[in-house]
Amino acid sequence: MHRSIHGRPYAETEDGPRFTPCAPNSVLARLGDKWTILVMSHLAVADGHRLRFSALKSGIDGITQRMLTLTLRNLERDGLLTRHYFPEVPPRVEYELTEMGASMLPALEGFTSWIRTNWPRIAESRAAYDNAQR
Repeated sequence: MHRSIHGRPYAETEDGPRFTPCAPNSVLARLGDKWTILVMSHLAVADGHRLRFSALKSGIDGITQRMLTLTLRNLERDGLLTRHYFPEVPPRVEYELTEMGASMLPALEGFTSWIRTNWPRIAESRAAYDNAQR
């Protein structure tokens, strides 16, 4: 018998519920990556959801040029943003959220809000667990 919990389908078997992955691990890993969340958040608050590479880099503490480049390429590959190249001197590159990328923002807001609300409890649980393991 097929059922669903929180939008996740599963089968009820003699041995109990059976879940199968619904998305490739690479998609889940990308969407949970700290740099992806920060890039998406930065584009979300930008005028027209569009920024130059230099503005993205200066607005995200701790990100290296290499990591920003990799993150942007992966988001472009997944269809969450578009790269706009302007053959000027010097060349200008801008990144913009796609319709699909913008549609992810409410889910991202819910996810980050949950983390912000529960982070103190998570930190306490980690400390208690670590102390018990000693």
